[in-house]
Amino acid sequence: MKLQVGDKQFNIKTALKKYFGFSEFRGLQEPVINSVLNKENTFVIMPTGGGKSLCYQLPALVQPGTAIVVSPLIALMKNQVDAIRGISNNDGIAHVLNSSLSKTQIQNVKDDITSGITKLLYVAPESLTKEDNVQFLRTVTISFMAIDEAHCISEWGHDFRPEYRNLKSIVARIGDDIPIIGLTATATPKVQEDILKNLNITSATTYKASFNRPNLYYEVRPKTAQVDRDIISFVKENSGKSGIVYCLSRKRVEELAQVLQVNGVNALPYHAGLDNKQRVYNQDSFLKEDCDVIVATIAFGMGIDKPDVRFVIHHDIPKSIESYYQETGRAGRDGGEGHCLAFYAYKDIEKLEKFMAGKPLAEQEVGYALLQEMVAYAETSMSRRKFILHYFGEEFDEVNGDGAEMDDNTRNPKPKVEAQNEVGMLLNLVKETNEQYKIKELIHIMAGQETTILVSHSIRSNPLFGLGSSHEIPYWKALLTQLLVAGYLIKEIETYGVIKLSKMGLDFLAKPCSFLMTENHVYDDSSPGITPIKTGNFDVKLQKMLIQLRKDVADKFEVPPYAVFQEASIEDMLVKYPITIEELKNIHGVGEGKANKFGKPFVELIAKYTEENGIIRPEDLIIKSTGANSALKLFIIQNIDRKLPLQDIADAKGMDLPAFLEQLETIVFSGTKVNIQYAIDELFDEDQQEELHEYFMESDDDDIQAAVEEFDGDYEDDDLRVFRIKFISEVAN
Repeated sequence: MKLQVGDKQFNIKTALKKYFGFSEFRGLQEPVINSVLNKENTFVIMPTGGGKSLCYQLPALVQPGTAIVVSPLIALMKNQVDAIRGISNNDGIAHVLNSSLSKTQIQNVKDDITSGITKLLYVAPESLTKEDNVQFLRTVTISFMAIDEAHCISEWGHDFRPEYRNLKSIVARIGDDIPIIGLTATATPKVQEDILKNLNITSATTYKASFNRPNLYYEVRPKTAQVDRDIISFVKENSGKSGIVYCLSRKRVEELAQVLQVNGVNALPYHAGLDNKQRVYNQDSFLKEDCDVIVATIAFGMGIDKPDVRFVIHHDIPKSIESYYQETGRAGRDGGEGHCLAFYAYKDIEKLEKFMAGKPLAEQEVGYALLQEMVAYAETSMSRRKFILHYFGEEFDEVNGDGAEMDDNTRNPKPKVEAQNEVGMLLNLVKETNEQYKIKELIHIMAGQETTILVSHSIRSNPLFGLGSSHEIPYWKALLTQLLVAGYLIKEIETYGVIKLSKMGLDFLAKPCSFLMTENHVYDDSSPGITPIKTGNFDVKLQKMLIQLRKDVADKFEVPPYAVFQEASIEDMLVKYPITIEELKNIHGVGEGKANKFGKPFVELIAKYTEENGIIRPEDLIIKSTGANSALKLFIIQNIDRKLPLQDIADAKGMDLPAFLEQLETIVFSGTKVNIQYAIDELFDEDQQEELHEYFMESDDDDIQAAVEEFDGDYEDDDLRVFRIKFISEVAN
């Protein structure tokens, strides 16, 4: 296609070939570029890896003057400047203007712009607020302004930057009729609206590519204390492939990278706390394939275009669906395999909520709403792809759509049940309560459970209160999520998630019809530290034999079966077939103490079974420790021997009590004895101790939630965990 730019006519495909070496445009690139060259305000929503950068780079190169590109990340700017300089004989073709430059360097940049050499000027929003820069830019020809990562403008987005809010007024100061192109890789309908309004380009031509990445496989697994083992197992199963593991904290990045290294994985850490030289080295090692796996905070990946990343693992659940989408989007950019695996435990969500506590109320509300969307994604049993695409305002056919079978829920579907009556009840509740409640309140009204807000609204007097009490809260939570995705309900973002009826919802109330739903997954982490690596179906025959043997051993020692080996330890034996005491020690939740005390009949049974049935045993997955855990174990045991309060021991290691108890559980459940009677005496009187001992001795399992319910909330979760530690230590070790 030929276009007139200034006094020249040219073909944009010829320009594409000349500058970038491509013969064809991808997706929406061509119409977007035409729009920019026609001096139109343009808004581009294009997923990560879709080729957004070209949409402003090519128009900048072929037009008179300089294009200003606003970007929030210095590393991203540098990468792009280097890339553009690579296609030109003159380094002055692209520059960065920021506070790190010396006066001489700033002057060189300005000279190149004035002389017409510079086609792309990358700036952070802060640089545009400086009066010197504004005055200078007013004197030169600006071809257009590109706002990259435009979602940063919206407080409803996942990466809000207050400095982005001033861009509208800055553009007006530099020039009256400067065309604007806004670009983002992730934006919900609300964020899109916010971007257009704040940039004052509501009449802009909008180009939105599909957010569907059909080659990506989405999976969520429960996260337990053995998450390191699970990650190592996954990485080793994908040996030689490039992957990224995301963690929320720098400390965890360092620890996990170290654990991977000592277990033979070529891994390096990446976070903002590393010195710049080390950070650049680690990033380059990954890009050059000198290392297979990068363990990183979210600081890694912005602008990193490595097409053959084969897996992205989330050790911690991100703060929003947008973040998750962006981070998983770094997998499989070449259209090949891309496995997106997230480990989920609700306690991680609770930690993130605590981090928001000191922020302004409006920011807390937004942050909480984004987090709850993430919870809904992790716990849902419906198509994960459909869930994600619905979030971004895109419909998806979960039966025939491209990539329809590429998630764990679709591959292993839960049974669907008819919920026509319940849908009617829920929609009617929304209508009769004047569409004023959020998900949480609606669920509690249905289940007949009062909250502070509901008490203040005298909800108990409403005849609909408790109408759905025959179902538990998780049921109503699942149904409400599925009604939102199906389009029967709408979530109002402006009011922080108040639920409204859609036209479909009203039509259903007028004429009810069938609605099939699936119940959510329940990720129960009440069994500490034990998640076996599942490599296929279990040997049911051997499973029955091991469970019977466990009962026989338990009867002999006069202890409950779970005190011998927990369920998940049995499952891990079914995967690894240990035939020696040494091998048994590498089973989840089995340490030296338990292996020596209970192990002999188990390894003898498994050895005989494998021989008789010709079973080829897998090589044992032995997870080597960095030594940090053994040092922590020694510290805990020494301080318990000194009878220090448990909270004081936790504080000394900068841990909260639940995290400390998790460590102590791992120690005790693997067979080490500890004497915490002094702590028990502080918490419980003699009668209570007797009552709890009797309960755990007679119970079928040691589930804490079951114990809480049994005692009707008389005991706190953490207190029960402390008693369980004492019980297992005395009875089983």
